[in-house]
Amino acid sequence: MPSRAAARIALSLLLALAAALACAWLRTPLPWMIGPLVATAAASMRGAPTQSWSPLRNLAQWTIGTALGLYFTPQVAGLLASLWWVIGLAVLWALALGWMFGAWMYRCEAGRLAGTEHQKRATCYFAGSIGGASEMTLLSEREGARTDLVAASHSLRLLSVTILIPFAFTFSGMHGLDPTPPGPRLVQWGGLGLLALATGAGSWLAARSGRPNPWFLGALLVSMGLTTFGVELSALPDWMTKAAQLVIGVSLGVRFEGRFVHTAPRWLLSVLLGTLGMIALSAGFAALLAWGTGVHPATMILGTSPGGITEMAITAKVLQLGVPMVTALQVCRLVAVLVLVGPLFRWRYGQAKQEGFNA
Repeated sequence: MPSRAAARIALSLLLALAAALACAWLRTPLPWMIGPLVATAAASMRGAPTQSWSPLRNLAQWTIGTALGLYFTPQVAGLLASLWWVIGLAVLWALALGWMFGAWMYRCEAGRLAGTEHQKRATCYFAGSIGGASEMTLLSEREGARTDLVAASHSLRLLSVTILIPFAFTFSGMHGLDPTPPGPRLVQWGGLGLLALATGAGSWLAARSGRPNPWFLGALLVSMGLTTFGVELSALPDWMTKAAQLVIGVSLGVRFEGRFVHTAPRWLLSVLLGTLGMIALSAGFAALLAWGTGVHPATMILGTSPGGITEMAITAKVLQLGVPMVTALQVCRLVAVLVLVGPLFRWRYGQAKQEGFNA
């Protein structure tokens, strides 16, 4: 690694650590993720030479995936199996919500976008889809969309949801409601080493097979499988999960480069307003699911919110708000969106390239 890049990474981590400690002292929600996220994003937009390191981010996702998998005890697995229909409804909701957001963005912004009608549709559609930023940007590129606008949309959406929902929950007193604590509660260093080897192998295999978000999902599936079958090797040290949150906060914050604030201000305003609308609609949908299942509304809000899987799962873990349900809802949604969003676009708008599209 070049010395300049190493210095940027080190300074970014030091800034993130200072912000996390300050937020912890101020008792803000999720201080080890939101503090680094906000501080790094602010510094990046001001042109500071911030930088994250992919191997460190992968290690952080591996850690969080492993920690979340420890919640899937046999009793929890049975509960989730009985609520399969809720997961199915949540997947359909995510697809419908993303389509509505994309349609709204098209109505507001299509007249200001350059390109063909197909390209405008693709830009708005993939900017609205509730999936991973990198995956949605890649899919949009294949359709000739404005990838800079798509990436900016997802970055702003994640930032907004990651900050607003934890603050709203904290100030409303919604925490400590999780009836499903993790299986192993004590750190056993020998078991921790075996757990690291097993989950590391799962992450490596997921990465080799080209799976989305492999370091998170690979570790999660292995940790979940072990815990579900009653194999409890070790809990994770608290400092390890805090460090992982810090690194994830940095990796999100560095997306907001100096040019971000100059990216079509009206587009960003539409994204922000649309995100607030999605949060409100998802809260209403979550309330209906909570009424029908008896699961606490806060858990359902996190599970159906338009945030990222890692960020919402961390929020559930820190605030003790139904970690297994939130994780299951978010994982199934991620997989479904990645598999279906591209074919759905081509089914709905695919002929526009050849025949044109009359809006």
